[in-house]
Amino acid sequence: MRRLWLNALIVLLAAGASSGQQTSSSASSQLANALPTPVKIYAVGQGVKAPEFLPANAPPIPDEKCKKKVDGNVQISVLVDSTGRPRNLMFLHPLGTDLDKFALLIVAEDRFNPGTIDGAPVTVGESVDVSLQTCLVKTRDDAGKSKLSLRLRSQPTQKFGNLPQIPEIAVLTAGTPWETSRKAAPSADHVGGSVTAPVALNTVEAKYTPEASSAKINGNCLISLIVDRQGMPQDIKVVKALDPGLDQNAMDAVDRYRFKPAMRNGEPVPVMLTVEVAFRVY
Repeated sequence: MRRLWLNALIVLLAAGASSGQQTSSSASSQLANALPTPVKIYAVGQGVKAPEFLPANAPPIPDEKCKKKVDGNVQISVLVDSTGRPRNLMFLHPLGTDLDKFALLIVAEDRFNPGTIDGAPVTVGESVDVSLQTCLVKTRDDAGKSKLSLRLRSQPTQKFGNLPQIPEIAVLTAGTPWETSRKAAPSADHVGGSVTAPVALNTVEAKYTPEASSAKINGNCLISLIVDRQGMPQDIKVVKALDPGLDQNAMDAVDRYRFKPAMRNGEPVPVMLTVEVAFRVY
């Protein structure tokens, strides 16, 4: 009986041409010279009051002809700064679906009365469980072609709690919505030195196409990507092709990867990676 299996291996992107390395090193030096200021992070309790969530007056959700209901819960860590804004959004428990992107967009727009200690505003770390109810509806892309898209069918709910682990200090970054950050892929660093590697929280297997399975195509497809500050894959490209159908399936799988982002001195930073997707059929 034929056995079909796939696996994905995350590897660091190989060093580029010397000129590219010099550019990256120069950019890294400029960032280092900027000396972003780390702030102390507090946990709720022992005199620290939790931030007060300020629900927005959300617009009504229009009725849609739902093709399929898609529901789920995404858990995110957030640092609420001393002005009440969400910073350093990172996944705790992602789903590996578009619901993750919805959750990031929602929490990035949240506002709070900041947490306090002895009446003074401070930066507080919290977890937020975002409950989403969506449906697939028919829409059209820019070219006028019909496609299925996710739409909210009810207002999301958010439940805040304590983080399992809170950093003592952190450099705060804006909670840039995923839909904004993907349109202009962030400049990326390389893992090494003071930059720690991102940690995969969710990976999925790439699927064989029927044609590739029948042809018993074996080999590796190499995919490059940027893991952004929120742990989302960006700028996904094929570096080493294997088969058109398998290449596309490999990119689709990598698009569903989720990470704890790379860190540099307490600051989440985008980094470049490659993902090797190995296809084997017997």
